[in-house]
Amino acid sequence: MDVEVRVSASAAEASREAAELLAEAAARGGHIALSGGSTPRPAYEAAARLAPDWNRVEVWWADERCVPPGDARSNYRLVRESLLDRLDRGVAAEHRIRGELRPAEAADTYEAELKGVVFDLALLGIGPDGHTASLFPNDPAVDELGRRAVAVGRADVDRVTMTIPALNASTTIVFLAVGEEKADAVGRAFGEEPGPETPASLVRATGGTTVALLDRGSAAHLPT
Repeated sequence: MDVEVRVSASAAEASREAAELLAEAAARGGHIALSGGSTPRPAYEAAARLAPDWNRVEVWWADERCVPPGDARSNYRLVRESLLDRLDRGVAAEHRIRGELRPAEAADTYEAELKGVVFDLALLGIGPDGHTASLFPNDPAVDELGRRAVAVGRADVDRVTMTIPALNASTTIVFLAVGEEKADAVGRAFGEEPGPETPASLVRATGGTTVALLDRGSAAHLPT
């Protein structure tokens, strides 16, 4: 389960490469899982320009905060504003996590919807603590093997996240991580032994391809 690490000269170039991979996946059609956060926004905006027709794609969310879809913290809202609303031809289906429900109920609903789904591409980020999706260091969700979606309690706002087995079944997993503040986490995720203290290190496409798109800042702690 090797990772193909690609280091770009700048964050903009890494985002552009992510956009190109999204556009290629959209042209093929299928199931695509997306993440929130500020890092992928430029990639989503560029992907909408490169591939304005997503009518053969079903879009999913790797994780969501337990807030209504119009909330500023909502991953659904971010993807809608930066990608979905910019398309000439919209997606075949949106499978959003119902963040307005109780966390356990939202997780159960998403669990049922995910049954039998295999992602053609999953775009993920990495937090400075090494988390990906809403799989946080040493959280019980990291060890979940029987479910595809679980609720995650957090001090700021509860979450619902896909589990490692659901993500690892993807044909292609793409990590997009830029900036020096991500360097330690990236170094642990792709340069050290995997472990639950760095959840991103455990997410790998077991039967496919895993790609890490980085800039020079985020790649600074990787072995040379």
